[in-house]
Amino acid sequence: MEQKNLKFLVDVGVSKKVEKWLLNNGYNIKSVRDINPRMLDKEILKIAVSERRMVITMDKDFGELVYNSGLPHAGVLLLRLESARSDEKVEIVKKILEKYSDKLIYNFCVFKDGQLRIRK
Repeated sequence: MEQKNLKFLVDVGVSKKVEKWLLNNGYNIKSVRDINPRMLDKEILKIAVSERRMVITMDKDFGELVYNSGLPHAGVLLLRLESARSDEKVEIVKKILEKYSDKLIYNFCVFKDGQLRIRK
């Protein structure tokens, strides 16, 4: 069951196709690309927390900020898809949301090698 009440803040590296797919499928999204493509990761987290948005990113630095620096977050979906094409990213995000949308919010989630790890 998809939860359209999930809200996302999509980081620059994720791809416009993923943003477009999320919008076309009824998700509430904001794009870092549209706000400020050079925004610092700490600022991205601040906005996400204040608006209760889960960050979708390909930037591993978010793990550092959340776990080592202890910064608050409203959930992070880290896609470890360095060599994936935009269409592949869309398919993966679609499958993750179809299967796990009720488990994502406020958790740190990492998709790598076909597996999704979800941590509190």
